[in-house]
Amino acid sequence: MNIMFMGTPDFALISLKKLVECGYNVTSVVCREDKPKGRGGQMAMPPTKEFAIEKGINVYQPNTFKDGAFAEVLEKENPDIIIVVAYGRILPEYVLNYPKYGCINLHGSALPKYRGSAPIQWTVINGDDFAGVSTMFMDVGLDTGDIIDVYTTPLGENETAGELFDRLALSGAELLCNTVEKIKSGNATRTPQNEDEATYAPILNKEMGKLRFDMPAEKIRNLVRGLNPWPSAYVNTNKGIMKVHSAEVTRKNAGVPAGTRIPSKDAIVIQTSNGQISLTEVQLQGKKRMSAAELLRGHDIVIEE
Repeated sequence: MNIMFMGTPDFALISLKKLVECGYNVTSVVCREDKPKGRGGQMAMPPTKEFAIEKGINVYQPNTFKDGAFAEVLEKENPDIIIVVAYGRILPEYVLNYPKYGCINLHGSALPKYRGSAPIQWTVINGDDFAGVSTMFMDVGLDTGDIIDVYTTPLGENETAGELFDRLALSGAELLCNTVEKIKSGNATRTPQNEDEATYAPILNKEMGKLRFDMPAEKIRNLVRGLNPWPSAYVNTNKGIMKVHSAEVTRKNAGVPAGTRIPSKDAIVIQTSNGQISLTEVQLQGKKRMSAAELLRGHDIVIEE
């Protein structure tokens, strides 16, 4: 089968590499546009583009699919199947309907749970016991297509969204290769999604990272984990915005209002609605990440609204 692979970030790169490693005929890679990166603002290629160039695979970076703009590429490449992993753009019907074996998507949740753009982060933010990845036949809806395969795994007690991304990228690549083999051999099954069980994982933004200490301590800890590494949880302080990279729950209750700072020389401990939370790894603007104990040796930190 001639495979057209659509994907942009590192999560997609793992699947692309696995398909090539497994001997599948990836003839083209479609990814988002190059973007400025770092303080210098130099243009940087997406990871999938770099790999494709290295392997001599054709690369396309369309800025639109409207009005049949991509039809010429489809005719030229003539893919038997299109595989989509974290591409970052909605595909119109004429693209979905073109390949003989359809368009297959690898999604970062056990569908129909967490349809949408940030399934892995919301799995952590909501404190789920299990995470997963799914492969599905794509349709015009948002992650609504028939499911082919699902893989689930327990979520680590202290696992961050970044760590879960790395794990699921590897597991998803394996699942994807198994799915392609099933499609190739004619053994792929289609299971319609149960709409009654569908939930959504909306896009993240920086504003949702501001910690509110009137929330339960466990919810705050999960938010810190789920927004690590981006966009990061944070608090406002007398020294400016302070990112919070990790936090620990303490079940004690000091009998003071939520948001009250609990005196401590080597920890930033704050009363929540149902206990206390210790901000264990933090980062002031322009400074390196460090433990709260290390920070407090050089700074008098005051949490502000």
